[in-house]
Amino acid sequence: MVRWQWKLGTLGRDWRQICSVALGLLVLNLGLAGCAAQATRAGHADKAADTEQDEQLVRQFEARLDAALTLMERLRAGEVIDDDALRAARDALREPAQTCLSLPACDHSRVLSGYERLAGEGLAIHSDSSEELTEADLADAQTPADSASESPLLNDLPEVQRSISMLNGRELRELIELNTPVKAAMVEWLTWMRPNLITAYENYQYLRYLMWPEYEKAGLPEALLFGLLAKESGGRVHAVSRAGASGPLQFMYQTGLGYGLGRVDGFDTRFDPQLSARASVAYLNDRFAELNHNLELALAAYNGGEGRIRRLYAGSGGKPYWDRRIRGQLPAETQDYVPMVLAAAWLFLHPEEAGLVFPTIDATPATLVLQQPTSLNELTMCLGQGDTREGWFRVLRNLNPRLQPHAPLAAGTTLQAPRRLVDDYQRWCVAGERLQLAQQLAAASKPTVPPVGAVASAYRVRKGDSLHGIARRYGCTVGTLASANGIRAPKYLIRPGQTLQLQSCSRS
Repeated sequence: MVRWQWKLGTLGRDWRQICSVALGLLVLNLGLAGCAAQATRAGHADKAADTEQDEQLVRQFEARLDAALTLMERLRAGEVIDDDALRAARDALREPAQTCLSLPACDHSRVLSGYERLAGEGLAIHSDSSEELTEADLADAQTPADSASESPLLNDLPEVQRSISMLNGRELRELIELNTPVKAAMVEWLTWMRPNLITAYENYQYLRYLMWPEYEKAGLPEALLFGLLAKESGGRVHAVSRAGASGPLQFMYQTGLGYGLGRVDGFDTRFDPQLSARASVAYLNDRFAELNHNLELALAAYNGGEGRIRRLYAGSGGKPYWDRRIRGQLPAETQDYVPMVLAAAWLFLHPEEAGLVFPTIDATPATLVLQQPTSLNELTMCLGQGDTREGWFRVLRNLNPRLQPHAPLAAGTTLQAPRRLVDDYQRWCVAGERLQLAQQLAAASKPTVPPVGAVASAYRVRKGDSLHGIARRYGCTVGTLASANGIRAPKYLIRPGQTLQLQSCSRS
């Protein structure tokens, strides 16, 4: 049986840093939660009664905090305090603190400073299955904590812990304003687009170890990365828009060139999740620098073009994005784009408030060494569905963007894959009936696109093809392919059955 014990110790300088981050963060966290609280109270006729009720809840928190601090003072003075009493005091503090944070009347700094005082006094819970403190416990009591997870503030208020990790010190207030357009976008995500949002989240979990470090190093919030990914590609690394924007974060070719993306050994690095995340960070930081760090304006530039946004921003005298002199002059697509990204980011941070349940996924990365020749298609079939909703095709494609599904892969080839696939590979894809069936099915499916390394002189357009996709497969730019075949920009329209000459393309 796990027994909870209280011990004295210090949290060290990490706690001070966390508080400085959280102090700025909670103002918006509260602003967001305050919006929900205000909406609930909007129907009340007597606002004075609402205000009094809020103040009573705030006083309840302060009373519970004072009680916890008093117990700490007694403990520090050497008085023996029953473990159950200490735990009860802290448990009684948690809910009032969370309630206080959702109210405009709450002194948010009081919440932080109160928890900081508890931390400064060494209030920490220790879980130990033994009856007595071990030597390690005693050593811990003298060692400053080196992890934010030791913080009473972060342990008791998980939403704060989550937001700090997402924002890396940046204020949420700078990022998301829950106005009518953003709320309307949330309706989209939470109704007919809910499956898209959940699928984007699942795809992102497998890509996270490649993409999130780029944002984290730059101090940009993970919620922003997810919002962009969800809106741009849904986490499909090989997505290509009708306009030719490509990759998980949908860079146009010329824009990508300006941020380090382009063709390397025949591969378009816009489809590399790590490099595209790095380019996205650089692009956003450039926009922040020239647009007064306004997130909405930076997002509008991401979708509608930085030149247009710079002109509107300068012409409006530096107004924010929501001003009609800016937003009202933008195409409908961009007007919808910005709130959709912000809404997805907000739901990433606060899914429980909207009744949204993101799946728990073990996406621990690993490498898979092939023991025999295969292809991604064959591998996907022999692996089966496992515990996923859709199988492993998208995951393997996303993590190995340079490989075509039909392309033969030699024994000894190393693939990036979730760790849990390694055992499944040994079980299903080295020998057995499932492997044989997968091989038969793969052999029956003749690829219309040559494998990597092959050269073709012409291609017959099939239903669902786009010129951008064909150009990517055959290693040439859209402009070059279009020019060689008399196809006009910017729509680059092609039709099924049309034959395209590929002499201008090369594959490597």
